[in-house]
Amino acid sequence: MSKLYVVGTPIGNLGDFSPRALEVLQTCDFIAAEDTRVTLKLLNRFGVKKPMVSYYEHNIRARGEEIVGRILAGESCAVVTDAGMPCISDPGEDLVRLCREREVEIEVVPGPSAVIAALAVSGLPTSRFSFEGFLSTTRKNRLAHLEEIRQMRHTLVFYEAPHKLLTTLQDLKEGLGDRRVALCRELTKLHEEVVRTTFSGALEHYADHSPKGEYVLVVEGYTPPRPVQVALEEAVALARRLVEEGQAPTAACKEAARQTGHRKSQIYTALQEGR
Repeated sequence: MSKLYVVGTPIGNLGDFSPRALEVLQTCDFIAAEDTRVTLKLLNRFGVKKPMVSYYEHNIRARGEEIVGRILAGESCAVVTDAGMPCISDPGEDLVRLCREREVEIEVVPGPSAVIAALAVSGLPTSRFSFEGFLSTTRKNRLAHLEEIRQMRHTLVFYEAPHKLLTTLQDLKEGLGDRRVALCRELTKLHEEVVRTTFSGALEHYADHSPKGEYVLVVEGYTPPRPVQVALEEAVALARRLVEEGQAPTAACKEAARQTGHRKSQIYTALQEGR
């Protein structure tokens, strides 16, 4: 049946390749791959022989039209990325958009996701999160991005390459403040590692340990500063001053309560006791 299959592939451990994903790759007419050399290794491992077309950032327009044309002519295509779920911070996103515009049927075959895997083992809150992908290579744009998300209270997730990790950690610290972070690398592979620390701790750690492998950074969300607690004596003094200015004691205590956060009854009692 002519359609686009969005197929998840392992992010490391080949044992995570699902039987359904394998079946789709075996039965589709052709495969659109981000890097055909990487995908060929996976296909060879499972004995799959299918024609492939390369589909990456620099040819998405022309190749996308070609792929959709073949599907509309009756073929089925499976789009894959080098590792994990395609179409997430990935050129496949544009192919899905094009298929949607041309009313091509799309079916998802879920698989491993580095984002979800990293969140699950991060130790940080997971009920709400924002996937921010790769930060811009331009520092000005990176800092503008961080300023935009600085006060988001939910967990933030980033991708980063090893050669840019230290620069990114420094910019994260500068842009977001020193927060907790889980640095997840080589997920599902032999040397899987999760370093749970802070930006400062990570900078210190990687100053002595050369970053290796692709990283998923899971970052603590923004925590608003606690309001400064006004002492009860200050609240009572405010109420007393308002009374001296002509307000009734109850009205003065109500206003003092509004400004300081103390209970009106607490301020009133203290005021009557002459504190």
